Amino acid sequence: MVVEGIPERGPETGPATGPRAGGGRTPTAAGPSSAPVAVAAYAVLGLLGALMGLLGGFQHSWYLRPVPASAIGWVLALFAVCHGAGRAMGGRGGAMAPAGGWLAVTTLWLSARPEGDLVIADDVSGYVYLYGGLLAVLAGVLLVPAGAGSWLLSGYPHGSHPVRSDSP
Repeated sequence: MVVEGIPERGPETGPATGPRAGGGRTPTAAGPSSAPVAVAAYAVLGLLGALMGLLGGFQHSWYLRPVPASAIGWVLALFAVCHGAGRAMGGRGGAMAPAGGWLAVTTLWLSARPEGDLVIADDVSGYVYLYGGLLAVLAGVLLVPAGAGSWLLSGYPHGSHPVRSDSP
């Protein structure tokens, strides 16, 4: 079946086949490379992690009475972004991109300025944000199944699921 603008894929063929795939000719290669798309996706994920480090460094110290609620929220968000990126990209590399961006910016915030100022101070919220964030990105990377396959780079139309002939 050919959906408007999306070529049909066979179960064993790999590259696109059907009337829209090269006018009936046999393709000589697997098709255009998805490397530029992958590089762009990893770069965007790295920038997302850097943005989270930038914002989290300045916004982690909000308290709800004695609880550093904002730091806990940033830790949960870091885990969600790293784990979600790894699942979406189909491997641990996708999870490591935002983790690396966050870690690079957070490392800059830990250095003391000549005036003696720190962005991430040594209080409860700073410790929760820093050490909790490190544990969150570690867990986000390690809990991604290795080589799960990327939905972004798969080439299949999104939202369609193969129908099994033996299912009721």
